[in-house]
Amino acid sequence: MNLFDVYPINEITIVKAKGSYVWDDNGEQYLDLYGGHAVISIGHTHPHWVQRIEEQLEKIAFYSNSIRIPLQQQLAEKLGKVSGKPDYQLFLCNSGAEANENALKLASFHNGRKKIVAFSRAFHGRTSLAVSVTDNKNYIAPVNETGNVSFLPFNDEEALEIFFKENGKEISSVIIEGIQGVGGINIADDSFLRKIRSLCDEYGALYIADSVQCGYGRSGKFFSHDFAGVNADIYTMAKGMGNGFPVAGLIIAPHIKPKHFQLGTTFGGNHLACAAALAVLETIEEEILMGNAVMTGKFLKDQLEAIPQLKNVRGRGLMIGFDVPEELKDLKKNLLWNQKIFTGEAKPNVIRLLPSLALKKRDAEQFIDSIKEEIQNLVPA
Repeated sequence: MNLFDVYPINEITIVKAKGSYVWDDNGEQYLDLYGGHAVISIGHTHPHWVQRIEEQLEKIAFYSNSIRIPLQQQLAEKLGKVSGKPDYQLFLCNSGAEANENALKLASFHNGRKKIVAFSRAFHGRTSLAVSVTDNKNYIAPVNETGNVSFLPFNDEEALEIFFKENGKEISSVIIEGIQGVGGINIADDSFLRKIRSLCDEYGALYIADSVQCGYGRSGKFFSHDFAGVNADIYTMAKGMGNGFPVAGLIIAPHIKPKHFQLGTTFGGNHLACAAALAVLETIEEEILMGNAVMTGKFLKDQLEAIPQLKNVRGRGLMIGFDVPEELKDLKKNLLWNQKIFTGEAKPNVIRLLPSLALKKRDAEQFIDSIKEEIQNLVPA
């Protein structure tokens, strides 16, 4: 049997990882500034994370949600504290797509409506409803097509206000990333998020803050939506939540009341997932990693802005993107193969940096030196 060929693959086999570094089967060391799509939040194989999982594995790895799992309540309390949202409710699942799927479904249960507002260049996942609110026709199969989703221009307050005036009583929810990841590191204006909040309040719709990639401290605040000074009705989380262990969740405002059997999951909130997620929150808090994301992110952004060949450097914390001109189209590839540095990309010409929140300044400096060298090789003076 062969694997179903859905990803372009770099011919590298990673066999070991520690902190911000990974090693291949030939012993070659790489600096990881991508973290497997923003998944590695506290560093590869962090000792506290490993210990938490090992200790739990010796006790019990899994049982279903038909029994009480105290680790879930511990996780809810720790998440409420670290996120600054202690009065919210937690539902645990397995992936970002599943989190967004459940958030959209819960909003529709809550207000009995069907219409959803999403935005240009949005990415919310690949499952049925999540992909329907993703702005990429290559991902949407005919079965996913629905007339219930309307895509509006990102950061266009006037277009949003007009749409609500014309359709407000039918809108169930608005879903938005605080910083678009796959879309190219595009930051939602604080005033735009405040406009979403006010229109949702006025018309009875729910504000869903997709924080799958831009959440969990990556921006320097726990949720990047927090920069706007408003609270969403539902926040969705995954990626860095488990530092590589599959875990995801929604935190849900107290005015949204649960009903039995509206939502459900087999593996969500299992013992190992909770242990991994608790280790991440404990480490973020103990090592002040949101503060490190701010400081190291500012250093990276300032240094990148000083390189004249790079255009439109943008981002918050350790979620950074920049545009590369045509003459630098091989920059990402050369950083990987020549400099042994993993970065991400967004089509057609954006390089994305999504490293561990524990990234050290010396590693950031190494990256800056390497990118300058590769630019010099590609565009000699």
